[in-house]
Amino acid sequence: MPWEMATQLSASTDAPQDPQIETAPPRVTLRNFFSRPYDSAIAAARTCYSPRIIGPEEITDKQRLTIGAATFYGGHHTVYQHAHFEFGLENVSRQLVWSFLHAHPFYNSEQQSQRYVRLDRAQAYVPPAGENFGPEERAIYEAAVARAWKYYREMTALLQDDARAILADIWHLSSMSHPKRAQRVERQAEKRAIEVARYVLPVAAFTTMVHTLSGIVLHRLWRMQAVSDTPTEARQVIGEMVARVREVDPQFFDRFDNEPMDELPEWRDTLQGPGTEAAEKDGEAFARDFDARLAGRTSKLVDFSPHAPRVVAEAYRAVVGLPESACSDAEAIDRLLNPARNVYRLQTLNVGVHAPMMRALQHANYTFVKKISHTADSQDQRHRMVPGSRPLLVLTDTREPDFITPMLIAGNPRAREVFNRAMLDAWAAKKELLDRGVPREFALYLLPNAKAIRLVESGSLLHLIHKWTMRTCFNAQEEIYRASMEEIEQVRAVQPELARYLGPPCYLRANITTPICTEGSHFCGVKVWLDFPHIQRRI
Repeated sequence: MPWEMATQLSASTDAPQDPQIETAPPRVTLRNFFSRPYDSAIAAARTCYSPRIIGPEEITDKQRLTIGAATFYGGHHTVYQHAHFEFGLENVSRQLVWSFLHAHPFYNSEQQSQRYVRLDRAQAYVPPAGENFGPEERAIYEAAVARAWKYYREMTALLQDDARAILADIWHLSSMSHPKRAQRVERQAEKRAIEVARYVLPVAAFTTMVHTLSGIVLHRLWRMQAVSDTPTEARQVIGEMVARVREVDPQFFDRFDNEPMDELPEWRDTLQGPGTEAAEKDGEAFARDFDARLAGRTSKLVDFSPHAPRVVAEAYRAVVGLPESACSDAEAIDRLLNPARNVYRLQTLNVGVHAPMMRALQHANYTFVKKISHTADSQDQRHRMVPGSRPLLVLTDTREPDFITPMLIAGNPRAREVFNRAMLDAWAAKKELLDRGVPREFALYLLPNAKAIRLVESGSLLHLIHKWTMRTCFNAQEEIYRASMEEIEQVRAVQPELARYLGPPCYLRANITTPICTEGSHFCGVKVWLDFPHIQRRI
């Protein structure tokens, strides 16, 4: 729908009525922990210079003082990595998770899925009251969040029939089909509908997760709590996490002067600070330049190791001790990548970094620029060995709507109309708050999951192969699937010998081993392996 037409849809008259929303402070519980983390760290440090293993019960107060200071302030931090803390996090925003908790590789999370968990209650983060965020601003904020949930419910209802029809065709459902097959299609249709409807939900939406960190990472998060798009929420959540650890062992934090950083170069070196109209104009210019570089793609290859095939082959020969006369480059690459010859390629347990020969693939590297939605990138960033340079939204957000439209919505005129109206309403509420002087940090919580994220992402072939195997499956999130297919296509164009055996598990396993599909009861219903990569994904 052209924006000239979309803007004629009045948010006040056409939007659904706004219900009440639920909010609560973050709840942080310490589920599992080391009972003596600080003494264990000092004991580990002593073990480095001892003929035997030192136990935490042997540590003296003098060693706590001297060895603790020497290791912590000297940068010898591996001793603080042994202790791990398993937290339960509730009432934290999706924006905090994307911008801060998952913005680094050193964690493990199991997070509530918005793709498959229906969110019937409007639960979201609401900023604390303060200057420029009073009762009127809070009312605008809460109305926008509640309105987004109404759109979510409306979108779910609009999309379910389309999803059901597509899945019924894929699964050859008819009046003669077994009732269990009909039930399965019905369940999957609802899941697909809520998976796509979630694009209208705000990034303020609450999530629940189990989150595990090492002791040194928690120290780093404490130091760096102001660096994300969500400093206020981060200070609160990380403060609670540190408080829970202090209850177990106060000295793990209290023995060190580890103050949070407040003067950050990202802000200092930016000419226009957050909250200014000039910053938004810079965001618009950045978006235009980035999109022009993409040239219509979701992900574009912008750099790669030019001699990768040769270097990878040499690395393989170095591992197995063969001269080139006994193993040509082509032979080495086939031994590495052909799943019929390399059983590592068939493992569902990702063993690549443990397999000596597979580590040869680390010497081929590729860089992509890509544009996907906030909600898709929240999944994409979980591939922590393919790191990305993601934007600070407070510095790069645009004043006008800037979002990704899923294909199920694009194919349904009524759903597309409602979706576009939801986008307009979200940006209008955000702009109203900014015009009232609300900090950009708070206003941006109203951005929808559909918000476009532009990033630069790099990885070695070893880790990209794992990602591409998982994300070219038809069960993968739509945008990440599309990006992965484009990435494989572009690597195949520049280095076909390295891209010959790239694709989903079923493609790699067909005619080699069973089961062909590793998804079990979650089989997509399409024999992708028969025509990959030319087969068309429909949903």
